[in-house]
Amino acid sequence: MARRAHGEGSIYQRNDGRWTAYPRDGYKNGKPHKKYVYGKTQREARRKLEALKRDLASGLPIDFDRQTIGQFLDRWLAEVVKSRVRPKTLESYAMHVRRHLTPHLGHHQLTKLAPDHVQAMMNDQLASGLSPRSVNYTRSVLRSALNHALRWGYVARNVATLVDPARERPTEVRPLTPEQARAFRDAATGHRLEALFAVVLAVGLRQGEALGLRWEDVELDSSLLHVRHTLQKIEGEWCFVETKTDRSRRTINLPPVSVVALRAHRERQLREEFVVGSLWQSFGLVFPSSRGTPLDGSNVTHRLQRLLEQSGLPRQRFHDLRHCCASLLLA
Repeated sequence: MARRAHGEGSIYQRNDGRWTAYPRDGYKNGKPHKKYVYGKTQREARRKLEALKRDLASGLPIDFDRQTIGQFLDRWLAEVVKSRVRPKTLESYAMHVRRHLTPHLGHHQLTKLAPDHVQAMMNDQLASGLSPRSVNYTRSVLRSALNHALRWGYVARNVATLVDPARERPTEVRPLTPEQARAFRDAATGHRLEALFAVVLAVGLRQGEALGLRWEDVELDSSLLHVRHTLQKIEGEWCFVETKTDRSRRTINLPPVSVVALRAHRERQLREEFVVGSLWQSFGLVFPSSRGTPLDGSNVTHRLQRLLEQSGLPRQRFHDLRHCCASLLLA
């Protein structure tokens, strides 16, 4: 004889040992809803029942047992990620879902996803030449999504946590020595981005912070620079977004060499604006393109690499200049 769980009129155990659950007051489109969920244990049945109740209340599709990974990831991006992360992070998550997770795992049912499915995806990514760091980022996106599936009662475990991350080789950062930094500064003299590199070397700005600087953020007479936002390209559109953390929002004292470089840069920019005339698009940026529009970060990095190569200096990422700034300060 089937018996009900103590205190749970809507959850009971069948004669075959399985547990069955259904919403007592479940209605859909004004009619009683007779959707049943099943579990091998009472806990599993209760978990599925809570997920069913939530979907009924929100008017969402109720066949979550058949929901695929692809369907769930689309819903997760729209309902969770979009309202909680910065636009650039949302764009990154969506890209990894579109390029990696959905093609490899999208057809699997959410409740039937297993660790070996995730491992096979990671192996395929590595075999295709994707870096271990990128593979681990994809795994991290999946893990975050499945954490919500776990909280919502759709799955009993997060299978992404059961798969080891790909082994990454630590990136060795070798910042420019003070002597090398001076050689780089000499090579950049007269370059259109001379002031950009001078400021970054002096105060250690991130690339997005530097490219997002507006003249209203700079007080040359007081030798102050205010970091209030960063510049990001989101879905093909340039956007000024808040700094990632409150700590990133800061005021920096500019050394005299940076003030001199910025004053000269401002005069050069005013001449450019005069020559371009009505074609100049004013964003108020300290470091714009030759038409006033935002600079593309990858192009700036390419120019950095060319200057380093011309100077006989080792290759550096733009972000490495922050470490160079620390070395200069220590020196």
